[in-house]
Amino acid sequence: MCLNMGDAKMCNVLCRKTLDSKTAKAFKEKIDDEYRVNMILDNLPLVVPIQRLDQESPPVYQLGYHVGLKGQYSGSKEEKYFIHNHLSFIVKYHKDSQSNSARIVGFEVKPFSVKHTYEGKWSDEKPRLTSCDPHTRRIVLNSNSPQEVEDKAEIIFTYDVEFQDSDVKWASRWDAYLLMTDDQIHWFSIVNSLMIVLFLSGMVAMIMLRTLYRDISKYNELETQEEAQEETGWKLVHGDVFRPPFNSDLLCVYVGTGVQFFGMILVTMMFAILGFLSPSNRGGLMTAMLLLWVFMGIFAGYASTRLYKMFKGSEWKKIALRTAVMFPGVVSAIFFVLNALIWGQKSSGAVPFGTMFALIFLWFGISVPLVFVGSYIGFKKPAIEDPVKTNKIPRQIPEQAWYMNPAFSILIGGILPFGAVFIELFFILTSIWLNQFYYIFGFLFLVFAILMVTCAEITIVLCYFQLCSEDYLWWWRSYLTSGSSALYLFLYATFYFFTKLEITKLVSGALYFGYMLIASYAFFVLTGTIGFYACLWFTRLIYSSVKID
Repeated sequence: MCLNMGDAKMCNVLCRKTLDSKTAKAFKEKIDDEYRVNMILDNLPLVVPIQRLDQESPPVYQLGYHVGLKGQYSGSKEEKYFIHNHLSFIVKYHKDSQSNSARIVGFEVKPFSVKHTYEGKWSDEKPRLTSCDPHTRRIVLNSNSPQEVEDKAEIIFTYDVEFQDSDVKWASRWDAYLLMTDDQIHWFSIVNSLMIVLFLSGMVAMIMLRTLYRDISKYNELETQEEAQEETGWKLVHGDVFRPPFNSDLLCVYVGTGVQFFGMILVTMMFAILGFLSPSNRGGLMTAMLLLWVFMGIFAGYASTRLYKMFKGSEWKKIALRTAVMFPGVVSAIFFVLNALIWGQKSSGAVPFGTMFALIFLWFGISVPLVFVGSYIGFKKPAIEDPVKTNKIPRQIPEQAWYMNPAFSILIGGILPFGAVFIELFFILTSIWLNQFYYIFGFLFLVFAILMVTCAEITIVLCYFQLCSEDYLWWWRSYLTSGSSALYLFLYATFYFFTKLEITKLVSGALYFGYMLIASYAFFVLTGTIGFYACLWFTRLIYSSVKID
């Protein structure tokens, strides 16, 4: 199909096809699965305008048109399949009064199902239709006589092209595609998240300003040995609170990876808010995130090695290597399996070998060396000194109340960070899996900021309660407390799959859960790192504020 600027066409015949049983079955499957046909003209995606009930409001744009539809003939209960074989294209353009040139600002289509008829024998050179004829001004306006999909059905594909002058300027042509119609729900999401933050901030303020101030004053006023022996609470574990945790190497790797992920998300959002990541640049967002991930490797290496040296570690190259390969390795393994499934389906959506090679080069050629550079810099710096000395013999942890059980407190800690983002998460999932645009990075940045504050505050609150119970094993628990919100994210994604999506094929389901597993794993690393650093800052602050003999 060829379009020439300004050249309107009516009832143009594209081709004629006679279906066999195999092709008819394939079409029916595509119609059942609600497949859409996508086209691009001058970098604008093809859309179907859908008018709202409120006639004054602008229409909603659906990306692409459906291959066909299911329906029934009047008086019959048998369901039939119909194909959209006539397309009425509307190309909108804006004319520049100064240069007298025109630029395309819109690309719309109205699909119809029409059982075309013609007189005499079919001629490929000069086909003449009776159901749609520009000479007699007979045009397609509805689908009253639809084209059924069945074995040996003769289908004639036709199209119209209409050019319309538009007041929309070329620089603003994407505005209609990105029009946000549900901003009230987004504001509700922000208010909902802010209420959670205010609640947690109140608790943190009470702990920091009232309880901690009283504790520190009391501890610093203890003068006699008898009084010191009677002290209770978090000061009792001062000799063990900075004892390196079990499997500290893995914690260092995860913290470094979280710093890398945090830097990538933060910089990407800043670029998006400033308008550098335009939707007209296809794949620009993903490309920016991949490149930023690679270059943030230097911060990953630095953060992991600084923490490793604080734990009195000496083999920094081992930590650097694990930081460089662990998270990307797990994600790559899942991605390669999913891509193999797409290859097996002979889908054009599979990532080609050239792109795979480019990704591996970015990983091992740039990211890994940068992680080692960051690790070297971090290890050369002096170690972070603990505010209190660590005893040689570990203190016995008293029996804890049921609500201070690690598994219970970790699971409870993940609920509030997830609650702060779950409404916005719905829109993100909808944009990814239901072919809709998501370009409201202002809202997303606000939600991200609220998520950071929520993760930090819930971890500090639960860490304080843990230390008051004389349990000093806070290192891993601080990471897992906020990181457990990723579990709720995956559970919500599962709920979304069964309630909003109509995916029946095994490969499609595997793709969904595979990609959501990657997203949940990344969310775990991000939120866990935020909670860990908040707790590290909190414990260093309170133990440096009391006098230890």
